[in-house]
Amino acid sequence: MATEQDMGIEERYQYLRRMQERYQREDRRTRSQMLDAMVIYTGMHRKALIRRLGGDLTRKPRLRERGRTYGPEVDAALQVIWETLDYVCPLRLQPNLVSTGRLLARHDELLWTPHLETLLQEISVSTVRRHLPTPPQTHRRQQPRPPQNRHQQQIPAYRIPRDIPDPGHLELDLVHHCGESTTGNYIHTMQLVDVASGWSCRRAMLGRSQLAVTDALAYLIPRLPFELRELHPDNGSEFLNQMVLDFLSQDYPDCLPSRCRRGRPNDNRLVEEKNGSLVRHYLGDRRLDTVAQTRFLNALYERIEDFHNLIVPVIKQIDKVWVPATAERPGYLRRFHDTPRPPLDRLCAILGEDSTICQELLKQRDNINPLQLRRSIYRDLDHLFAYPLAVPGHVESTFETLADPDRFPAAVAALKAVDTVDKPHNGLPTVPTASTTTTDVLFSRKE
Repeated sequence: MATEQDMGIEERYQYLRRMQERYQREDRRTRSQMLDAMVIYTGMHRKALIRRLGGDLTRKPRLRERGRTYGPEVDAALQVIWETLDYVCPLRLQPNLVSTGRLLARHDELLWTPHLETLLQEISVSTVRRHLPTPPQTHRRQQPRPPQNRHQQQIPAYRIPRDIPDPGHLELDLVHHCGESTTGNYIHTMQLVDVASGWSCRRAMLGRSQLAVTDALAYLIPRLPFELRELHPDNGSEFLNQMVLDFLSQDYPDCLPSRCRRGRPNDNRLVEEKNGSLVRHYLGDRRLDTVAQTRFLNALYERIEDFHNLIVPVIKQIDKVWVPATAERPGYLRRFHDTPRPPLDRLCAILGEDSTICQELLKQRDNINPLQLRRSIYRDLDHLFAYPLAVPGHVESTFETLADPDRFPAAVAALKAVDTVDKPHNGLPTVPTASTTTTDVLFSRKE
């Protein structure tokens, strides 16, 4: 159990305020039992507890302030020792005052006396905190952020409102599948999440070059069942580069470019959540780094997209309210959510069920066996994990994983020199030829 030394004054008052109402309404026998427990828990005397519980449990200011215990001698020593220890926090500073002070005195950096040593042995952490001066402005724990590049200067930074009514405002992020090492080239998953409806889609890329990112966006955006209004990535150079921005301005001139504020990952809070539930949930933290794995994963992502957009319900926060503290419990943030619904139902509620796209998607959902779809996804995950990793020293070609290599002349030239992708030695089905795009992939399932 905690002792009096373990509980601060505020903690004791808070505990007694919680117990006071219950104590006053109980009978004599129950009060005695409660007092026994409170004596053990707080370390206070029984009579003192009775007086406190029968009166006002608000702290009163002192009628007479205590005199100053630690004078200029201690302040000067604290400042020298604090600077010596590189301005560590008071919790780390206080236990090392005496040892560091003796060391400084040995080198004539501090005037050391027995009285000063006694004071530094007795001083508490909270008193050290009160006596420390303001740290110098030149002392920085973090390196200053680099200046914004020209793309960051041109693109506005903010958070998309959670209650935005129209679909098409998409948060964008990458998930790395590097395993325990970031060396070499490995697979990344690009994920788009619509803020209004929760509609999401994914694309696996080998590497995160501007060419791979542009190709993934060119594949994912036309598959959306609504018009692209806004694309909201973080500040990574894989998104904020000239190739990606030229693609968006040429193919989607009405798309509003925006970005997260630097150091504010919660500006993309929806896609960050889905990175765990829709990507890491299936793939874990294992490494994936071959052309065969990329193609197989992209075909699998199309099924995952159908499963989570048409079948699985999602919940959406609609409000949050701060509930003030009471005698029974501290203050907390209460969140309110709407009724869980699949993203398709949310989209139809916005566009109207009579719209052509909603009619087609609802018909597609009626033809899906959701249980068999889920089982096939996990069965094919086992197939994906059976593929071998890349051979050390062998460079896997990013061009062989592009959805539309004709968009990039350099990719076409590289693919002309490649006829097929070698069949793995473990007997898994042969992956498509290099000239075949991922949209044409047909793969066998394990029986």
